[in-house]
This record gives sequence, C-alpha cells and structure tokens, in this order.
Amino acid sequence: MGQKLSAQDLALYRAVDEVLHYVWDPIGVAGTPEARDEYYGYLPKVFALVRDRAEESAIAAELCSIATQRMGLSARPEHDLEIARLLLSWRESVNERLA
Repeated sequence: MGQKLSAQDLALYRAVDEVLHYVWDPIGVAGTPEARDEYYGYLPKVFALVRDRAEESAIAAELCSIATQRMGLSARPEHDLEIARLLLSWRESVNERLA
C-alpha cells in the first residue's frame, strides 16, 4: 500500500483479504496454501472501495470486473453482490470494535 495504516484500517485490510481469498475466491484456490497470495493484486482497490464507503453495487461491479475482464471467468452478479454486502458488514464490525 505504500503507507502506514491505522489499526482500524489494518484490521479492515486483513478482513477484506480474508473475504476475497476464502469467500469470493472465483478461481477456487481457498484450499490451497500455496495460492494464499492469489488475490493480493486486487486487494488494494477493493479495500479502498470498502474503506471509502462505496456503494455495494460499486464494490460488486469491481469484483465482477476483476473476475470477467482480468480472469476471463463468467459473471456471477448475485455472488459478487453477496460478497460486497459481506465486506460492508465487516467494515461496520471493524469500525464498531476499534472506534
């Protein structure tokens, strides 16, 4: 990221990382320890959207864009919207816990 994150942002960054890897996981690598860094390249942008309180539709659109345009996969709009809601829920949880 190039900058030092606050404790709150660091907790959110880690939560976004976990959700992308274990729940969103469009290529199915969650069970492969060697692939733990598979989605790191997308993490800063998704984290920024979540941190900056983007609408769930914008987060879902970014997830869909990553999967379809960068990975060449089929769109899963319902799944991406579910993931966006989960990420926003994590944002609220982190904010409440560390406020």
